[in-house]
Amino acid sequence: MFADWLIRPENPWFTKAIVNRTWAWVMGRGIIHETDNIRDDNSPSDPELLAFLEKELVSSGYDLKRLMRLILTSTAYQFSSIPKSQAPEAKAHFASYPLRRVEAELLIDALNNITGGSDLYTSAVPEPFTYIPKNMSAVELADGSITSPFLTLFGRSSRSTGMETERVNELASVQWLHMLNSATIQNKLQSGPKLATIISKGGKPGEIAERLYLTILSRFPTEADVKAAEDYAKSGATQGNNAWLDLAWALINSPEFLLRH
Repeated sequence: MFADWLIRPENPWFTKAIVNRTWAWVMGRGIIHETDNIRDDNSPSDPELLAFLEKELVSSGYDLKRLMRLILTSTAYQFSSIPKSQAPEAKAHFASYPLRRVEAELLIDALNNITGGSDLYTSAVPEPFTYIPKNMSAVELADGSITSPFLTLFGRSSRSTGMETERVNELASVQWLHMLNSATIQNKLQSGPKLATIISKGGKPGEIAERLYLTILSRFPTEADVKAAEDYAKSGATQGNNAWLDLAWALINSPEFLLRH
């Protein structure tokens, strides 16, 4: 059977493709670049690394979780995103972690998790099986035809060709403008029940700022962060809880939130 042949050790193409795609998804660039351009005349940047990961995948019985764990616990994955060198070879050999935007599905799920909001996902194909429960996350959408304006704008793959290049993870101007100015994002911030609860708990300005930083950026604010938030809240630029909504808006538009780093 074809499926049996596909994962036989003597078939190098499947294992090579899976390893290269997994590495590219985690690291932002394949060991063979471009990710889907696997040909004899397109050599990997690090043949030994590719061969090692292929061997590990086969010996584990094609355990993708084990492969992911191996990559995620590697020194290469844990490198700083600050480039150590501008030489082309540095990028090809993963000398630093490449900055890139969070995937569309993860980004909208994060926004909904922060605010307590939800999105309506629909399909251009009117079938009875395309009803999506309100609480379903974007990463759970298995059908590429089921989408939303946000997912389309932020480059989610339509899965029309199976090529990795279908997905766009660049942060373009139109996406920046959507995050900064769209009514959709503003409504999530102003009407989201979870964010409202975080802010309405009250407390000292530093305590509210701390809750927002932990919720949105998963870290404590620095002293400078707290001072900036307190100064803004006291400035009178806006009234009541709007100051904290402004802080939440600023945080979700920060590179720290939008980029994998």
